[in-house]
Amino acid sequence: MIDGLLELARRRLEQGGGADALERRVERTSVAFEWGRLKAAGVTEEAGVNLRVLHRGRVGVAGTTNVAAGDVGARHAPPLLDRALASAELGEEIALSFPSGAKLPRVTTHVQRTADASLARLIEIGQFLLERLTREGCQVNVAIEREVGDTRVANTAGAEGAYRSTGVAVSADVWRIAGDDVLAIGDAIESTDLPSEDALEGVVRSITSRLDHALRIVAPPEGALPVVFTPAGLSAVLLPVTQGLSGKAVLQGISPLATRVGQQVFDECFSLTDDPLAPGRTASRPLDDECVPSRATRLVERGVVQRFIYDLETAARATTASTGHGKRGIFGKPVPGYTNIIVGETAGEGGRGKGAGAGELGGGLLTDISDGLLVDDLIGVGQGNVIGGAFSHPVALAYRIERGEIAGRVKDAAVAGNVYELLKRIAGVGNDARWTGTRFTPSLLLEGVAVARR
Repeated sequence: MIDGLLELARRRLEQGGGADALERRVERTSVAFEWGRLKAAGVTEEAGVNLRVLHRGRVGVAGTTNVAAGDVGARHAPPLLDRALASAELGEEIALSFPSGAKLPRVTTHVQRTADASLARLIEIGQFLLERLTREGCQVNVAIEREVGDTRVANTAGAEGAYRSTGVAVSADVWRIAGDDVLAIGDAIESTDLPSEDALEGVVRSITSRLDHALRIVAPPEGALPVVFTPAGLSAVLLPVTQGLSGKAVLQGISPLATRVGQQVFDECFSLTDDPLAPGRTASRPLDDECVPSRATRLVERGVVQRFIYDLETAARATTASTGHGKRGIFGKPVPGYTNIIVGETAGEGGRGKGAGAGELGGGLLTDISDGLLVDDLIGVGQGNVIGGAFSHPVALAYRIERGEIAGRVKDAAVAGNVYELLKRIAGVGNDARWTGTRFTPSLLLEGVAVARR
């Protein structure tokens, strides 16, 4: 569908110009259970084309969702190109170069049984979780979303690629309201394939284990203490790091890591990779949204900063090469974006925690803690200017650790610190590494985190 659009662009662009285009179609099936009952079930479809042109040394972008009839190349291509060219008149000057054709890596992004799964099958998944999570005095919500997508990217330099994708996200949460105490505990899994019964049982075990520990409320500790951040609770710790490793932040002059390539910034047990070829993950892809072939990118290796992520535009401005991290929607220009973030050596490697097995909350890191905190969820992550590394958040779900064991849930507490200081001295890596959305990480034990009562 975008071939005609690009051919038209070739004829109209001046020498030295170029264009690339992305076409994406997604069918989304959603099922929602609220308070234990089926609330909604339905199917939606989205489709669109994004066109970027380089005209007279300036970049312009335009998009359309008017592609249902399949005639973007005949009727809608000229006005779409006109809008992109008009945008280029106001665009910034940049020496942008579109990649030529290259061999794409193999990665499985589509599972046929996921695409073929009926609405009734998705409802069965929700009912299974409802039955297993039902508990007296609690309300249960479950959501299932299945996506089937087709993506094609091409440019006037001869590069192109297409892939089909599937994804299933299953989430559940349990609410318990007792007087003025409102407790909500949830978990989620996602994959290109339908979840197995074992995977669903894992969600049940995760929620019920944390709920059991949360029923007893204890006073929070205070002071500079050892704190275990679970894979879900690490968002506030990892967000500044991933922001700082973006080439866009480097160009803007706001990244604390801009001049630290090749330097030991973090503890030697901290490595971070972005891997668009990770098997079974919904963010995996053979090429990015700018026709750059995908490859795993090691950003931090044993505490040493290696490189930053770039799309074509930020790479051109930084006089370097794209790392294959171009990501775009239908109406905006591409920006650098992560795929699958992996903390550790590989997504198949367990952690190095001490004590109990991988199924235990905290990943075996609680044993030697006489008094501390286990953080599973924080309030307000991502708000404000976090790229400098400082954070201060009230806890949404956290537990006090006493004499190596969970004593109970804490309320009215907050944690604070600076990520770059805390990650210089990682006191322990859990044996509970898992995927939480597009991030694979174990629990981490960080010492000297400020804990305060509110």
